[in-house]
Amino acid sequence: MSTYGGDAEFLEGNEISGAIVTLLKGILYREDNPAIWRSLWEHQADISDYVSVMGLALMVDEAEGYAYLRSLEKEDEGGVSTIPRLISRRQLSYSVSLLLALLRKKLAEFDAGVSDTRLIITREEVVEMIRIFLPHGSNDVKLIDQIDTTLNKIVDLGFIRRLRGQGNTFEVRRVIKSFVDAQWLTEFDERLAEYEQQIAGKWDGANDV
Repeated sequence: MSTYGGDAEFLEGNEISGAIVTLLKGILYREDNPAIWRSLWEHQADISDYVSVMGLALMVDEAEGYAYLRSLEKEDEGGVSTIPRLISRRQLSYSVSLLLALLRKKLAEFDAGVSDTRLIITREEVVEMIRIFLPHGSNDVKLIDQIDTTLNKIVDLGFIRRLRGQGNTFEVRRVIKSFVDAQWLTEFDERLAEYEQQIAGKWDGANDV
C-alpha cells in the first residue's frame, strides 16, 4: 500500500514528465495548456535541472505566457560543440524566413502604436505584405497557394495560430520575439535588401533565419 508521501512523489513526477515531454515537442503556451503550464511553473527549477543534463536550457516568459527549450552552446578550445544537439536547428525555406521577418517587423510596429496585446492578421494582408517583394506580374493563384503553404508551416512551428472558425485569420504569437530578436530586427532593412536581390525565382528556395 502506497503512503501519502509516495503518492505525492508519483504525482509530482508525472507532472514534471508531462511538462518535459510537451516542451520537447515544441513551444508550450499557457493559454493552450493551462494544466501543463501550472506544472511547469510549480516545478520550474526541477525541470530546468533535468533538461540541462540533456544539453538544453529552459526558457520561460511569464509575462507573455510561453516556454520552450533551447540547446546549450558549449564549445571546446577548437570551437567544436561539446554537447550533441538534441533540438536541431531548423533550415527554413526562403518563403518561411521572409514571412517570419515581416511578421516580426509588423509585431514591433503594432506594439509601438496600439494598446492591444494581440496582433491579428488575415491571409489577404499577408499576400499584400509579400507581393511587394515579388516580380511584377507574378501569378496570383500560384502566389496564394505558396502563401497558404508558408502559413501552414509557420502555424506548425508555433509562431502563429489560426483563430477558431476563421481559417484565413491568424494571431501572431509573441514567442516570435525570442527567435527573431532585437539585434536581428535592427538589421532588418539590410536583410530585406538581400531578399530583394535574391527574390527572382527563389520563392521556393532555402534560407536560414
